[in-house]
Amino acid sequence: MADVGIAGAGLAGPLLAVYLSRRGHDVTLYERRPDPRLAGAAGRSINLALSARGIDALERVGLAHDVMGHGLAMKGRMMHDRSGQLAYQAYSADGSKAINSISRHGLNGLLLDAAAKEPGVVLHFEERAVAVVAETGELTLEGPSGRHTVTHEVVIGADGAYSALREAVVRSERADYRQEHLPWGYKELTIAPDASGGFALDPGALHIWPRGDSMMIALPNPDRSFTATLFWPFEGDAGFAGLDAPDAVRARFDRDYPDAAERFEDLAGEFARNPVGSLVTVRVWPWVRGRLGLLGDAAHAIVPFFGQGMNCAFEDVVELDHCLGETADDWPAALATYAERRKPNADAIAELALDNFVEMRDKVASPVFRLGKRVEHAIERWAPEHFDSLYELVSFTTVPYVEARRRAAAQRRFPANLAALGAAGAARAADAVRKVVP
Repeated sequence: MADVGIAGAGLAGPLLAVYLSRRGHDVTLYERRPDPRLAGAAGRSINLALSARGIDALERVGLAHDVMGHGLAMKGRMMHDRSGQLAYQAYSADGSKAINSISRHGLNGLLLDAAAKEPGVVLHFEERAVAVVAETGELTLEGPSGRHTVTHEVVIGADGAYSALREAVVRSERADYRQEHLPWGYKELTIAPDASGGFALDPGALHIWPRGDSMMIALPNPDRSFTATLFWPFEGDAGFAGLDAPDAVRARFDRDYPDAAERFEDLAGEFARNPVGSLVTVRVWPWVRGRLGLLGDAAHAIVPFFGQGMNCAFEDVVELDHCLGETADDWPAALATYAERRKPNADAIAELALDNFVEMRDKVASPVFRLGKRVEHAIERWAPEHFDSLYELVSFTTVPYVEARRRAAAQRRFPANLAALGAAGAARAADAVRKVVP
């Protein structure tokens, strides 16, 4: 069995440590932050949307039940227009399937607890991985006692979108690397519980304030607050730039989100204190060099608009575990196979996430778009063996992202699909459509 060093203990790193320990490997996990389970070390508060792929990865090691106990199911989107009118759109054709709002901080703690209980797993905090010699597995770390090196038989870079270990791959011959930032950023705020201590908004939905030139979303928390995230351009009338006076902040929210403006816990204070984050897509190839392999955001960071960043990273862990099983834990062979299988799927979800950005910020506000979704769901209910929406394939199945995209594209050829249903099936589909079209 191998001695494995993992850089990054955000989410995918500790889950991978659990998987590898159960295969009999020794694992050392290095994290640049203090232990996030300790008081005062909460870090980022942004909520995550846990769906089928992530749940599957957790179930395989017996963690899904505990994690889901800390989540809140969201069965659809609730759109808020400027006048405060609401429009609900179910995520699934039958309205029963849900994505789950999970606290990043809470999930991180649960995964670290699980990793710490595994035999052969050692956790080191405040140890930042700054470089690796891919050919030898020599990992350079910086911590409270200064810079030092350790050597592992295998090193996994799970150190996020701005990975330091990725440099060892990028500097190699024939490496491809692209880092693409959106001209938009994000900032997190807190919507407080209502006066009676209950939820101020429907906790069974992901709330969206689509404004075309800006957007806000809100996800529920078990303490009955909501984590609201602003997705705004950096510049311009709808942007973050120059918005620093409390009165100007309040005026912007009164203009763009009037039904939410009074609900924030500390609107001006949080807006001033909380940083603006960047939205980046990372594409790199190869993912493997020598003893080094990349995983999660270090290999394929994506924008958050399909809620698949964490789910995709957890699916990386499952695939790497599969490849180790297929190769009898031959690490060079397993890493190579893992990378070849996952790269096309990572590219596919990166494009789908960018596409969904346009849908969330603009299209969901359109009555025509919402009617189209109702028609799509009607067809799915009447012909489930022929029709699956792209959203359902991505969020509620483990169908590979490449296949989900291909099937969704094929289903856009609506007349041909109706012909495949036959006369009786086509009649049923038409009847289903008539029921939802005014």
